[in-house]
Formats: sequence, structure tokens, C-alpha cells
Amino acid sequence: MIRILLKELVARKEFADKRKIRLDDLSSATGISKNTLSRMQSPQGYNTKTENLDKLCTYFDCRIEDLLEYIPEKKQK
Repeated sequence: MIRILLKELVARKEFADKRKIRLDDLSSATGISKNTLSRMQSPQGYNTKTENLDKLCTYFDCRIEDLLEYIPEKKQK
């Protein structure tokens, strides 16, 4: 499973900028709809376009591996 680390990046940016970042702010800055951003924050992840990932990397000034996490699925016995 691929997990999008959006909440973690927002928290880091809030700490660095010393201000609260709302989904509305992030949506305005990236052009990604608030609804899509909300779904991307879900613990199970969200299937999104690479264009959105590119916009988020630009906004957070981060690499793709800072935004995505691979979680291997447990094999069933």
C-alpha cells in the first residue's frame, strides 16, 4: 500500500512557518481541490494523479519520497 504523508508535511510546514495551514489555504496554493486533499489525508491513502503529487512536492519543497510511504501488505498464511 502507498500512503500519502500529507498530514505530516502540513504539520512540519505549520511548525516551520509558525502558522496554521488549512485545507483551503493548501487548495488555493496548489490548485488541488479541497475534497481531493481531504481524501489524500485518509489513513488508507487515495489514488491520485501524478500531477497532484508534483504540485504538493512543489508546495512543500520536498522530494516524492517525503510525500509517499510504501507499506508492505502482510502476507496471509
